[in-house]
Amino acid sequence: MKKIQWNFLLYSFLAVAAMIGIGISVSFQSITLIFTFIVLLILIMGFGFRTKKKMRESGKL
Repeated sequence: MKKIQWNFLLYSFLAVAAMIGIGISVSFQSITLIFTFIVLLILIMGFGFRTKKKMRESGKL
């Protein structure tokens, strides 16, 4: 069994939390919170993909 990549697990949980935040914001009908969580989701996903690329290039992945 492979070792758990804790940083990617953290990124995935944060991304899911941002998606849940978008859903809650929609239920509250708050445009500000919707856009805030969308931006947060894009940032988290971007950091995750950037980290994966760096690890792949350095041979750690």
